[in-house]
Amino acid sequence: MKKYLIIITTLSIGFSSYAQKPDMVLSLDEAIQIALKNSYNTKASKNNVLSAKETVWETTASGLPQISASINYQNFIKQPVSLLPAAAFDNTASVVETVEDYFDIQSNRDPASPDGFIPVVFGTQQNLNASVTLTQLLFDGSYLIGLQASRAYLKISEQANKKTELLTREAVVNAYGSVLVTEKSIAILEGNITVLEKNLEDAKKIYENGFNEQEDVEQLEITFGTLKNQLHNMQRMKGIAYQMLNLSIGVSINTSVILTDSLDSLAETNINLGLISEPFNMSNHIDLKIAENDRESKRLMMQLEKSKALPSLSAFVNYGKQAFSDTFTFFRGNQQWFDSSLMGVSLNVPIFSSLGRRAKTAQARIALETSDIRLEETRQRLSLLAEKAKNEYQLSIENYTTAKRNVELSERIEKKQRIKFFEGISSSFDLLQAQNQLYTQQQNYVQSMLEVIAKKAALETALNIPIK
Repeated sequence: MKKYLIIITTLSIGFSSYAQKPDMVLSLDEAIQIALKNSYNTKASKNNVLSAKETVWETTASGLPQISASINYQNFIKQPVSLLPAAAFDNTASVVETVEDYFDIQSNRDPASPDGFIPVVFGTQQNLNASVTLTQLLFDGSYLIGLQASRAYLKISEQANKKTELLTREAVVNAYGSVLVTEKSIAILEGNITVLEKNLEDAKKIYENGFNEQEDVEQLEITFGTLKNQLHNMQRMKGIAYQMLNLSIGVSINTSVILTDSLDSLAETNINLGLISEPFNMSNHIDLKIAENDRESKRLMMQLEKSKALPSLSAFVNYGKQAFSDTFTFFRGNQQWFDSSLMGVSLNVPIFSSLGRRAKTAQARIALETSDIRLEETRQRLSLLAEKAKNEYQLSIENYTTAKRNVELSERIEKKQRIKFFEGISSSFDLLQAQNQLYTQQQNYVQSMLEVIAKKAALETALNIPIK
């Protein structure tokens, strides 16, 4: 029996560990690489690039040979009737008989040209027409310009995709860091609660022995309850932080994830003072390239509107077959088909558009002027953002160094005040102040580590540092 219990226990432990196995184990670099492939923004951006490539080919194909085919089948439920003058017929015997029958003329009379009209039905009740047409654009001023504009749009889409990758990296860094902050905060709160719980028990015993006041115990109870509420709130925030991370890397928000990097190690590895002194190369910045290509696309659009005043020339060749019948016999072997063929050229010359083309050209010119303004704004904004990002990153490093030192000092002060309190040298008010100071400095320290990580990512984006 004991043997079976051991087996059952072993199996249950195995199944339990398997059930609790996380779906993903990620370092920060691994999370970034997954996001670059699977995040919703990067997928949408890559689709925009594919769409732009198809747009280029669509524009290119409009100047290449075009082949179209058509099949037309007609069945006259009631055939149309035409009226022909009776005098148009020759005075042959057959014609005379036909005319005499229609106009009720006696046969013993000499043929004469009757007055009036004769209803005549032309053609057959059913007909089938099949044709193939080849067209080729010979000249169109807007074609080449439109092709250049589509290629400029493709460049913008590709550059926007690179920009999306940089922003995705920054978003993942912030989401990953937020998870580590919640876990670090939970660990600190749990440690503080453990220490405070023991202090509360000791204070109660001292109070029961009559060596302190009830107010001292109640003060510790207030602090203890506050820390418990903060812990519960942070535990709830932890789940949301993990879901935000999953969303940023493009996996289900319910995916179980274990992070291998710690907040302390990331903060230390992300301190790189060389970034602050690194020169800013604006000419290769992705935002500037996007603005420049946007300006070029606006210039091409203006040229495109101007080119619409030029004539266009195209050639065409047509070949067709026709068949006629009073019944549906078109697929029989004895059906007679008649060939037809045609070739020619078509010239279209725009003459007057009631100033519509002039208005569109003016709109394109205004859009070009606006893009020039935005281009200059981009140059100024990028320089400002680079300097701002450097200052914020340097400040985050300084705050981290200060916060780390302040935590150490606050821990020593709180420990001394705790000893003095239980020795009866200091009051609960002094202990409370020391505890609040410690908790505040702990929070500042945790946030300073996140700030170092986040501000470094923002600086890398501002400096257009490529993803490794």
